[in-house]
Order: sequence, then C-alpha cells, then structure tokens
Amino acid sequence: MSLVELIAQADERGLAVSGLACLDRCVPLLGGDDEVLRPLWASLAEGAGPDDWAGRLEEVRGKLGAAAAADGDGDGDEAVALARRMLTTAPARRSAAELRPWADACSVAALRIHRLLDGAAARDDDADQVGGLPRALHAARAGESPAGGRTEGVSPLVAAELRRQVAVLERLSAHGPTGLRGALEVATEGRRVLRAAVSRRSRRKD
Repeated sequence: MSLVELIAQADERGLAVSGLACLDRCVPLLGGDDEVLRPLWASLAEGAGPDDWAGRLEEVRGKLGAAAAADGDGDGDEAVALARRMLTTAPARRSAAELRPWADACSVAALRIHRLLDGAAARDDDADQVGGLPRALHAARAGESPAGGRTEGVSPLVAAELRRQVAVLERLSAHGPTGLRGALEVATEGRRVLRAAVSRRSRRKD
C-alpha cells in the first residue's frame, strides 16, 4: 500500500503518530533534545486521557519556542521553517478530521526537508513539481513510480525517509496501540540520520 493510501486509511491514533514521527525526526532543526517530544508520545499511549495531547502539545511548543529564541529561529533556513510549521500547525483536538491533513502535510514537509539537507532541492526544476514535491517523489509517495518501485528516481536520503513514513503507518495499522513503541524506534533512527545530515550540511557551509 502506498504512503498516500496509508494516510487516507489511518485512524486518529495512526494519524497523530504519523505526524508526530515526522516532527520527531526533524526536531534537531528546532534545537530540541532527543527527549523533548516524549510527552506527546506518552499522550498517544493506550490509557492516556483524551485531553492529554492538547496539554502536552502546548508544553512542547513552549520548550521548542525557547530553544528557537536561543538559536535565532533558524535565520531564514527553509528546512527549519518547514519543521517549525509542523509543530505550529498541529491540531489541539485529536480527531481524524483534523489530524489527517496535518499528517499529510507533515509527510510532505519531512520529505522536502530531507531533500534540502542532501542538496537535491537546489538542482530542481520548479516547473516539474506536483504538490510541492518533484514529480518522481510525488509518484513514489503515491505508489505510482513508472518503474514500479516506490523510490525510483529519488535520492537515498529521501528514499529512506519515505520508507520510514510507510513503516510507521504499517506498524500502527498492524498492531494498533502496541505498535507505538516500534513507531518511536523508527522515529529515533530517523532522527539520528537527520542529525548527521544537518552536521554534513553545516560542514559544507563552512
């Protein structure tokens, strides 16, 4: 099943986890530490109260807002702006109707961030884009790759992010609430990858 189809069919917990996992992988861009989003993950666990998400979302926004102020808010960095938008647009209400467009937007934003970090975006022809993504990546996300593979024509860094997004939703779909730990492990692995990519980009700029 394609990533687009998985998002379209996910329930409210799956959508919240999908968006949160994208944000978690990109949190190094926001100056947060590895534990800053743990309150939000805890609010999605089985047995958490219905209002836990909203309260912990505000808590996380406060912490990452302070981190952004200390770091100068990214100084016009597009990747930082995309990551920050994931956080600021997160819905306070945990409903599928509100979470689905957010999860979809987070998916696209995370893919764009990974492309920016590997330098691919600078080589793009803006006229050959669909939904903010290059045509090949848009097709891979929708399972419409001409060659029949999800990652045909997509850089390895971005292809790995696409696979992680699919893996998170597949785990939640297959295991329900018990898939939360596996989704967190996928997000943690992806965060390490992104942190290394940020470091490489900093060295290229120096």
